[in-house]
Amino acid sequence: MRASLVEKIDTNPIVVEDVDIENPRSGEIRVQVTHCGVCHSDLHFIHGELPTPFPVILGHEAAGFVEALGPGVEDFRVGDKVIISLQGQCGRCYFCVRGENHLCVMGNGVSSGVLPDGGTRLSRGGETVYRGVGLGAFAEQVIVPVSAAVTVPDDTPLDLACLIGCGVQTGVGAALNVAKVAAGDTVIVIGLGGVGISAVQGARIAGAARIVGVDPVESRRERSRAFGVTDVIDPNSDDFAALAIDLTDGIGIDHAIDTAARPSSITGSINAVRRGGTITVVGVPGFEDRIDIPVIGWALAEKKYTGSFMGSSNARREFPRLLALWRAGQLDLESMVTARKSLADIPAAFDDLRTGDGLRTVIEIGS
Repeated sequence: MRASLVEKIDTNPIVVEDVDIENPRSGEIRVQVTHCGVCHSDLHFIHGELPTPFPVILGHEAAGFVEALGPGVEDFRVGDKVIISLQGQCGRCYFCVRGENHLCVMGNGVSSGVLPDGGTRLSRGGETVYRGVGLGAFAEQVIVPVSAAVTVPDDTPLDLACLIGCGVQTGVGAALNVAKVAAGDTVIVIGLGGVGISAVQGARIAGAARIVGVDPVESRRERSRAFGVTDVIDPNSDDFAALAIDLTDGIGIDHAIDTAARPSSITGSINAVRRGGTITVVGVPGFEDRIDIPVIGWALAEKKYTGSFMGSSNARREFPRLLALWRAGQLDLESMVTARKSLADIPAAFDDLRTGDGLRTVIEIGS
């Protein structure tokens, strides 16, 4: 099959035509990928900021059609439209039985690039090819456990639905599931890319009274207003924590959702929230990043600091809910897609990520 392959660290992806993919095994399906969003996490793996073996096929925000069923698969039919999650759920581990399916042990494949049995189902010239971010969807086909795919109605546009697989569930989930934004709350979102705009929309859906957007890119700040941002701050010229406190009459923000996840933005988030407020870190920091936390402030001010992985989402519940919100006109997916490109254009899409150009690029796999 054809795929976009990264052969080693700090190199651009190349399109190859000769990746071999196996038939699905028991409990697996093979999906013909039609669309895959380009997420900033892919860049982290290319640059070595997150671990992955090479050669690797990146891409983890995907949708397509079921093409083949493994032995014993009964919940899918060939031809079903599906959104793919970057990890499956075993339903039996310590985390799954406590309802924390997003922390399932099957998520180890995100960094290892392999399926739970240690295989990838991919090779090229006899050499193993790895599954980037646990999936490897910048390719014509992928094999996934049945728990990593969610069937959607036949009239679902897959070029929009693919966004739900990572960025939308992560951002909306950070607001609704992790921060638990409530009607009338104030929210500040740091970073207004695809995940940040999804967090903005989650806060708006929850009924937040004021949503402050922080981003160094002017076009993103202005675009964010259409999604629900009420106030914008340029962190290059202003102290966003100080301005956030001013906007709330000296009280501080109820919830900070940080999709940038840099030491400076995390520190700013801590300073921006009120006593009893929450800081939710959604982005991926570097392995060497550290912050100094004023412990007495946590003890006396009851500020709450937490991470958020995949928006604490259970895909089988969350994907239908997000689609329902889109169909009801409460979640804007169309405006999030600011570019569509082919597999060969993925390096250009990564350049857009680096410069903050646009919100989400969708790769049209067949073009």
